[in-house]
Amino acid sequence: MATDTEITDSDEGKKVIGQDGDEIGRVVEVSHGTAHVEPDPDISDTIMTKLGWGSRGEDTYPLQEEKVESVTDDEIRLGAI
Repeated sequence: MATDTEITDSDEGKKVIGQDGDEIGRVVEVSHGTAHVEPDPDISDTIMTKLGWGSRGEDTYPLQEEKVESVTDDEIRLGAI
């Protein structure tokens, strides 16, 4: 099972999991090595802000590479945010 932090096209559809194990959202597109995440409707505005996603006015948000702790076959896990 791969555990690097490089985001590739094969990561589309994976869950994005926060450090606490809660689902943050799902990768809906990868563009130029950046995962674009559709946030889970239940995540808090605080988490949205910590991820640099601001308000809920967008459908998807870019996931900053420095926030990624690991990428496995099933999910992208975030480190401390």
